[in-house]
Amino acid sequence: MSRVCDLSGTRANNGMAVSHSHIRTKKLQQANLQQRKLWWEEGKKWIKLRVTTRTLKSIQKKGLQAYAKSKGIDLGKI
Repeated sequence: MSRVCDLSGTRANNGMAVSHSHIRTKKLQQANLQQRKLWWEEGKKWIKLRVTTRTLKSIQKKGLQAYAKSKGIDLGKI
Protein backbone atom coordinates (compact mmCIF):
# COMPACT_ATOMS: atom_id res chain seq x y z
CA MET A 1 0.00 0.00 0.00
CA SER A 2 1.53 3.31 -1.05
CA ARG A 3 1.83 6.20 1.38
CA VAL A 4 -0.60 8.57 -0.33
CA CYS A 5 -3.52 10.50 1.16
CA ASP A 6 -6.83 9.18 -0.23
CA LEU A 7 -8.41 12.64 -0.51
CA SER A 8 -5.67 15.21 -1.10
CA GLY A 9 -3.14 12.97 -2.86
CA THR A 10 -0.28 14.13 -0.64
CA ARG A 11 2.91 12.07 -1.11
CA ALA A 12 6.42 11.96 0.35
CA ASN A 13 8.76 14.89 -0.21
CA ASN A 14 12.44 14.59 -1.14
CA GLY A 15 14.62 16.67 1.14
CA MET A 16 18.12 16.98 2.49
CA ALA A 17 19.34 16.18 5.99
CA VAL A 18 22.03 18.69 6.92
CA SER A 19 24.49 17.65 9.60
CA HIS A 20 26.40 19.92 11.98
CA SER A 21 29.38 19.84 9.58
CA HIS A 22 26.93 20.78 6.76
CA ILE A 23 27.19 17.41 5.00
CA ARG A 24 23.99 17.00 3.04
CA THR A 25 22.39 13.57 2.63
CA LYS A 26 19.10 12.71 0.98
CA LYS A 27 16.11 11.91 3.14
CA LEU A 28 12.45 11.26 2.50
CA GLN A 29 9.87 13.31 4.41
CA GLN A 30 6.79 11.10 4.64
CA ALA A 31 3.25 12.43 4.90
CA ASN A 32 1.64 12.12 8.34
CA LEU A 33 -1.01 9.55 7.34
CA GLN A 34 -3.70 8.33 9.72
CA GLN A 35 -6.26 5.54 9.20
CA ARG A 36 -9.68 6.99 10.06
CA LYS A 37 -13.33 6.05 9.86
CA LEU A 38 -15.27 9.20 8.99
CA TRP A 39 -19.04 9.60 9.00
CA TRP A 40 -20.38 10.67 5.60
CA GLU A 41 -23.63 12.49 6.42
CA GLU A 42 -25.06 12.59 2.88
CA GLY A 43 -24.38 8.89 2.25
CA LYS A 44 -25.45 7.88 5.79
CA LYS A 45 -22.46 5.56 6.23
CA TRP A 46 -18.95 5.28 7.61
CA ILE A 47 -16.01 5.54 5.21
CA LYS A 48 -12.55 4.19 5.99
CA LEU A 49 -9.89 6.56 4.67
CA ARG A 50 -6.15 6.98 4.92
CA VAL A 51 -5.72 10.74 5.23
CA THR A 52 -3.11 13.23 6.39
CA THR A 53 -3.61 15.21 9.58
CA ARG A 54 -3.72 18.40 7.51
CA THR A 55 -6.63 16.96 5.51
CA LEU A 56 -8.42 15.98 8.74
CA LYS A 57 -8.16 19.59 9.90
CA SER A 58 -9.67 20.79 6.62
CA ILE A 59 -12.48 18.20 6.85
CA GLN A 60 -13.36 19.44 10.35
CA LYS A 61 -13.55 22.99 9.02
CA LYS A 62 -15.43 22.41 5.73
CA GLY A 63 -17.09 19.02 6.13
CA LEU A 64 -16.33 15.72 4.38
CA GLN A 65 -18.70 16.18 1.42
CA ALA A 66 -17.58 19.76 0.70
CA TYR A 67 -13.88 18.87 0.92
CA ALA A 68 -14.24 15.85 -1.39
CA LYS A 69 -16.23 17.93 -3.88
CA SER A 70 -13.52 20.63 -3.92
CA LYS A 71 -10.94 17.94 -4.76
CA GLY A 72 -13.20 16.33 -7.40
CA ILE A 73 -13.63 13.02 -5.57
CA ASP A 74 -16.83 10.94 -5.59
CA LEU A 75 -17.27 9.47 -2.09
CA GLY A 76 -19.78 6.93 -3.40
CA LYS A 77 -16.97 5.05 -5.17
CA ILE A 78 -14.82 4.74 -2.04
